[in-house]
Amino acid sequence: MPLDNAPDDVKLAVDLIMLLEQHEIPAATVLSALEMVRQDFLRKQQEEPSSR
Repeated sequence: MPLDNAPDDVKLAVDLIMLLEQHEIPAATVLSALEMVRQDFLRKQQEEPSSR
């Protein structure tokens, strides 16, 4: 299934999965890092002006 018409978040998720799998990073490391990234982006989202 081509991703040409997929939403941007799906494309990003697929790219990240491929990158992490290619580097054979252990699942526990990936999940820990993703939680750090999630927390960082949640903080950034809260700091954005509410113009959306």
